[in-house]
Amino acid sequence: MFAGSNHITKAAPLMCLMVALAGGAQAQAPVFNDTPAQFVAPDAADYARREVMIPMRDGVKLFTLILVPKGAHRAPILLTRTPYDAQKRGTASNSIHLSAAMGQSDVGDELMLSDGYVRVFQDVRGKHRSEGDYVMYRPLSGPQNPTPVDHATDTYDTIDWLVKNVPESNGRVGMTGISYDGFTCLMALVNPHPALRAVVPINPTVDGWIGDDWFHKGAFRQEGSLSYIYEQEATRGSDLLLPTDHYDSYTTFLDAGSAGNYAQKHGLDQLGFWQRLTQHPAYDKFWQDQAMDLVLAKRPFTVPTMLVHSLWDQEDIYGAPAVYAALATKNPDPTKLFFVLGPWFHHQQRLVGDAIGPIAFGQDTAAYFRHSLLRPFLNHYLKDNPQPLDMAPVTAFETGTNIWRKLHAWPPSGKDGPRKLYLQPNGGLAFTVPPESDTNYTAYVADPAHPVPYRDRPIATVDPLQTDQSQTWLVADQRNAESRPDVLTYRSAVLPAPLRLSGKPVANIVATTTGSDGDFVVKLIDVYPDEVGRDAKMGGYQLMVSADILRGRYRQSFENPSPIPSGEKQVFKFSLPHLNHVFLPGHRVMVQIQSSWFPVYDRNPQTYVDNIMFAKPGDFRPATISVYDGGKDASFVELPTVPMPPP
Repeated sequence: MFAGSNHITKAAPLMCLMVALAGGAQAQAPVFNDTPAQFVAPDAADYARREVMIPMRDGVKLFTLILVPKGAHRAPILLTRTPYDAQKRGTASNSIHLSAAMGQSDVGDELMLSDGYVRVFQDVRGKHRSEGDYVMYRPLSGPQNPTPVDHATDTYDTIDWLVKNVPESNGRVGMTGISYDGFTCLMALVNPHPALRAVVPINPTVDGWIGDDWFHKGAFRQEGSLSYIYEQEATRGSDLLLPTDHYDSYTTFLDAGSAGNYAQKHGLDQLGFWQRLTQHPAYDKFWQDQAMDLVLAKRPFTVPTMLVHSLWDQEDIYGAPAVYAALATKNPDPTKLFFVLGPWFHHQQRLVGDAIGPIAFGQDTAAYFRHSLLRPFLNHYLKDNPQPLDMAPVTAFETGTNIWRKLHAWPPSGKDGPRKLYLQPNGGLAFTVPPESDTNYTAYVADPAHPVPYRDRPIATVDPLQTDQSQTWLVADQRNAESRPDVLTYRSAVLPAPLRLSGKPVANIVATTTGSDGDFVVKLIDVYPDEVGRDAKMGGYQLMVSADILRGRYRQSFENPSPIPSGEKQVFKFSLPHLNHVFLPGHRVMVQIQSSWFPVYDRNPQTYVDNIMFAKPGDFRPATISVYDGGKDASFVELPTVPMPPP
């Protein structure tokens, strides 16, 4: 008995195991997976993120990112319309704090968000997540746009939707944006929605032919423009980068020959804007109809606007002052139009502004703009029960003395000049008409095979370590250019007293060429003392304070180009960008003249052809340029001199 019972007891676990195995088909296998089917994150953020598709009047829907601070009530809306991917503008970090998530995506966001604004970013039609067709800088509906929709109508429809569908809003909308986003701000002023109460266009693209983005007085800005067009238009998501074939873009464009040949090699001839651009090399109706200063000059001005300009803007140095001039003539109310000029490169207002390149200002000028100008302006016009706005119509940073000036208008009244600064024989520069010389001119050979680089080589535009150089080249030391035989240099005596300039210099170059076309680059330069005790590396520094280029075929008319008569004296007169600068005692004034600024601008073949973008290799020929610097016909630069204010 005992033995049998023991056998049964030992067999029981085995029988249980067999039963369990037999029923295994019905048993649930244990889960072995650390990732849940759907993770639900705790809502710890201090803001709500909404993504919506806002319908336009033609049925197209535009992707819109809405960032709402928690607890917001009767909050103003700050809108930016952009081709640069709205979804990414509110994801600078994964912080639960909205101010950190915004980062530096736009100027002043950290201030506006701390003041409780609803922040909105929208993809323009045809870009990224928005529906519709993309057209580069889509013109107003009319001669250049056969459709019934444009940025003005899209902005109106967007604002109308926002004030009706964002319950936290107080019904007031402001707009801000830089560059292309500044252009969309200007378009909002064409037929503004009643809820649009303040607009801040910063470095806006205004006239792509006269002096923004694509051309400068007929000279094509090939280096930045070609890559931009490729990356904006090749795909909706801007996810293709223009291929490179040399580290030094100087070599890249020299090997390519013409801009058109480079574009064809890389497939840009498939892109709509490149096709239109090459069809309109002169300042015809295509460009004039789109120039926003001309557009806004024909319409009522009702929305308070702060235009913001960078004195060393490497991309859009023309537009903001042009719009200010257009609006100032029709606006008797000084509480609606404001103008800010700062010592920045393109978009530096959103960054640190204590220096640009090696040029230091002794203060963070960008922070001053955001805290002391932008913030009170937007709060005054957009918030409930605002504080009074104590702001001058014009706030301009004066370089040289490095102080902010509060002005009633721009350029400031009380001008001394303009005064003519004449080129002198043997490289001199003075406010007196020069004496006669043996020839009354100085000559140089401009060879398209060896163009003058616009900054030191190698020009590695794709190298992240040289990003700063591509942004700050307008303040780069010009001594390398001075050392070239194809650059004429004229310098004044050492200044015994300060020379203050505010406004636009005007170059008046009298010259001949052995070619039938040619470019003229004129640079106004502040030459530092030979030695600078506090900062040795600035000894003798040559700082461009204003410079630009004219394509010679447009010397008489921007609309109707004509060949330059070979060997005949011609006047090449053109304005340079605005400056607000004091040449300090001990400094010198310098003027440099050259015939290329490569590769940021395409080469002039110096042989007249119908369209320089398609010039053939045989069209590029050396030419001898003779610049008159003696006698009654001497060249000069007209300087916008103003008196120094009392100490």
